[in-house]
Amino acid sequence: MNKEINDFHINNILKEMSDKDYQGYLLADFSNIKYISNYMPTSFAFCVLKENPVIYASKMDMEIANKTSTIEVKEFESFSEMIAELKGEIKNLAIEPSLEYSTYEKFSDDFKIASEIFINKQRAIKTSDEIAKIDKATEIAQKAFVDLDILSLRESKSFENTSAYELGGLMREYGGEGESFDTILVSGSATSLPHAVPKPKAIDDIILVDWGAKYDGYCSDNTRTMVYSEKQQEIFDIVKESHDNAIKAIKPGIKCCEIDKVARDIISEYGYGDKYIHSTGHSLGLDIHETPSFSTKDETIIEKGMVITVEPGIYLEGDFGVRLEDTVAIDNKARILGNLPAIIE
Repeated sequence: MNKEINDFHINNILKEMSDKDYQGYLLADFSNIKYISNYMPTSFAFCVLKENPVIYASKMDMEIANKTSTIEVKEFESFSEMIAELKGEIKNLAIEPSLEYSTYEKFSDDFKIASEIFINKQRAIKTSDEIAKIDKATEIAQKAFVDLDILSLRESKSFENTSAYELGGLMREYGGEGESFDTILVSGSATSLPHAVPKPKAIDDIILVDWGAKYDGYCSDNTRTMVYSEKQQEIFDIVKESHDNAIKAIKPGIKCCEIDKVARDIISEYGYGDKYIHSTGHSLGLDIHETPSFSTKDETIIEKGMVITVEPGIYLEGDFGVRLEDTVAIDNKARILGNLPAIIE
């Protein structure tokens, strides 16, 4: 099954390369290499995507590469040997924009090189198999969240940092490979910081949890905020209205920035526009942050198969913050992944 999926990805990228007369595409980003080969490097590796693609892996990675890769693997000996092998096949070489300049220099004398983002465009549209993996990661993460029972941890005055660690442990226990990112489980005034770090302190009133699991390499992402005061509830209701309306507005054919505007306009109408300090959402998959995003400047046209978060928030500096986040898979409309209620009681 993995080989079928990898071949599908490779063939789509090769078609785009052919349209622009590239005979090769040099990849060094670990997630991109996994995307087309099923092998996730643990050391440095280079993949040259061509008619007969090949991965040059480090000696310490050869065992895992040979066990997991669906395409040919060779041990990396030197750049000169690698270049000598490729020169007969490749004249025009595309490279990832993120490729280090020092690596680019090693190839620039022998190939006509241009920076291209073929693979990012392909990764934006998920196959049904990829969406199923993100669905499973979401299921694992949400079950762990429910079973952790955050509200009881508040009553028992458990610490933020140990509770975050316990949530990560449950995700692993339920079949996740680990966390998609460092879990945010914070309370009190720390919730006004979008990327707050859990502390060794007792969980306080108003709790924000931003967490996700990884399953077979694919990420999930959710945020829930539990409120206690009348003011907190007021802000929560505004954020939920923004969240719900943004999801309802998602459909193929419109621009990503239009979804950001739907979410942002609602919060602005209530007078909190300047307290909404990040974009409305980001794609995810093998990485927790992929393209495109629901942001003010992203004019990417929404397509079926995209998987993107919707996470509006309001942050009152030094007081508290509220964020509500779900991940949606896009078909004719947006489908929320998982079944976790917005309101946790």
